[in-house]
Amino acid sequence: AGYNIFISGGTGSGKTTFIKLLCRLYDPTEGNILLNGIDIRKYNYKEYMTIFSVVFQDFKLFSLTLGENVAAETNYNAENSDPKQVKNCIKKAGLLPKIEALPDKYQTFLNREVYKNAIMFSGGETQRLMLARALYKDAPFIILDEPTAALDPIAEAEIYEKFNEITGDKTAIYISHRLSSCKFCDKIIVFHEGSVIQTGTHQELAADKSGKYFQLWTAQAQYYR
Repeated sequence: AGYNIFISGGTGSGKTTFIKLLCRLYDPTEGNILLNGIDIRKYNYKEYMTIFSVVFQDFKLFSLTLGENVAAETNYNAENSDPKQVKNCIKKAGLLPKIEALPDKYQTFLNREVYKNAIMFSGGETQRLMLARALYKDAPFIILDEPTAALDPIAEAEIYEKFNEITGDKTAIYISHRLSSCKFCDKIIVFHEGSVIQTGTHQELAADKSGKYFQLWTAQAQYYR
């Protein structure tokens, strides 16, 4: 199994900014980020980008077919794409029954502003499709920024229960305000005002009653009792 990291903190604490720095969407103005002890700016940029597969909060669907949206390229039946892998990723993301029931299946178009017969997805279904896209890239690091924000609690629980199966041997970095299902992660990192203030397992952090994590966990847990 892979290694799961959960990043949490309040709004504006720096979680997404950290991920964008890690992925070299921009470089730090001070300090260094190291990968295997080497400053990430010393790696070839194009090669470095291949090791991360990211789903940000502001993802986009393309005005293409379902298959092309998952493969993130046109003509996904071409030699450089794998329709079987597209199907496998959609299955892992929990969308297979929905897609298989469509008349045109993976050739179904998205975006009704462009195609009159295009399908419209709900917010949760769109998030699952973006998860399938991230899995299709098959990068060693998969980063999910609020990946279940549009899912209902039952659908969210289903994703978490199968998380290790979904991500396989990848290192998964998961960002969320919602702490209800973070216990499956191997390590939790808590951000506050742009800094890392706590790291540890759920059990370790929940035991520290003076810590930020305990404060966040207690505040949210009351709504699940």
